[in-house]
Amino acid sequence: MSRTYTVIFEREADGRFSATVPSLRGCASWGATLAEARDNVREAIEVYLEGMLALGQTVPDPDSHIEAIESVEVSIAA
Repeated sequence: MSRTYTVIFEREADGRFSATVPSLRGCASWGATLAEARDNVREAIEVYLEGMLALGQTVPDPDSHIEAIESVEVSIAA
């Protein structure tokens, strides 16, 4: 089975990268570099999905829980 999930990568204050998978609640990882975070989250997704299958759960469709990913402009008083 092959699936493609949206992953959100964020640079943390310490320079590392966190990676979260919105469609798989609680599925996250990190890495010292973006490439490492990408590899680590790929492994996290695989383990997450294998665990679901082992428990007899249905694997969610990719991005089935994401309504939209958008940029939102805001104004703040300085």
